[in-house]
Amino acid sequence: MKSKISNPFYHILFWLVVTTILILVFGRSWNNNLHAFYFISLLLPVVMATSYFFNYYLVPYFLLKKRYFSFALYFFYMLVISLYLQMIVVLFSYIYFANFNLEKIPVNIIDQIILLDFVMYAVVFAGSFFVMIQQLVERQREVEQYRIEQEKRKHQVLELVSNRQQVRIPYESIIYIESLADYIKVHTSNKNEITSKEKISSLEEKLPDSFVRIHRSFIVNTSTITRFSSTEIEVDGISLNIGRSYKSSVLSRFQVSDKK
Repeated sequence: MKSKISNPFYHILFWLVVTTILILVFGRSWNNNLHAFYFISLLLPVVMATSYFFNYYLVPYFLLKKRYFSFALYFFYMLVISLYLQMIVVLFSYIYFANFNLEKIPVNIIDQIILLDFVMYAVVFAGSFFVMIQQLVERQREVEQYRIEQEKRKHQVLELVSNRQQVRIPYESIIYIESLADYIKVHTSNKNEITSKEKISSLEEKLPDSFVRIHRSFIVNTSTITRFSSTEIEVDGISLNIGRSYKSSVLSRFQVSDKK
C-alpha cells in the first residue's frame, strides 16, 4: 500500500494550507496581506528544504537506524545552516523592501519577521513530528511483516487436513491452489491434487510471499510461472485468468503494463 506521506498531492496540499494560514494570520496582524505573502514566499523555500532534509534524510538514515549521535550532530548542523540561510534571506528581503517601500515599512518589521520565521519553523517541525511518527509506525509494521514472513519460511510445508488426515505439502511442489464450491484443491508438480475444506483466504495468510493470489479462486506459486500478461498467468501449461479485483496488485507485482 502506498504511503500517504509519499503522495505528492499530500505534500502540495500541506504547503498550500500552511502558506494560506500564515498569510491570513500575519496579514491580519500586519494589516497587509501583500507584505505577509512577500516575506512568507521568501522564507518558505529554506523552511521546506529543512523539513525535507529532516524527514527524508535524517530520520530514515540515522534516527530509524538508531544512530542517535550522528542524528543529533547532523540535526544541529542542519539548524545552524538553515538559520544562517534564513538570516541572509531576511537581510536581502529587508534591503529590497526598504529600497522600494521605505515609507510603508513598519517600525518593528524585523521583530515581526523573526516572529514569522519562528512560527514557520514551529509549524513545519510540528508537521515533521507527525511525519516522523508515521515513518516509525510504518517501519514497525515492516519489521512485524518481516517477522511474520520469516515465521512462514521456517515451515517449508503447507499443512492441511485432507480426507480426515493431516498432510504436509512442500511449498516448492505446489503449482497453484484452486478454490472450488466449498473446498480447495492443491495442484502439485507430481500431478497430485489434494483437496481440503479449508478456505483459500486462510491459506493466503499462511503462505509466504513467493505465492500470489491472482483471482478469488487461484493462488499461484511464482516460481512455477512460465508466462504472464495483463490478463492471464500460465503455470505448468495451464492458463489462469487474473481477477479484476486482483489485477492492479498482480500487474504491479510483475511490472506488467495494462495497455490493451
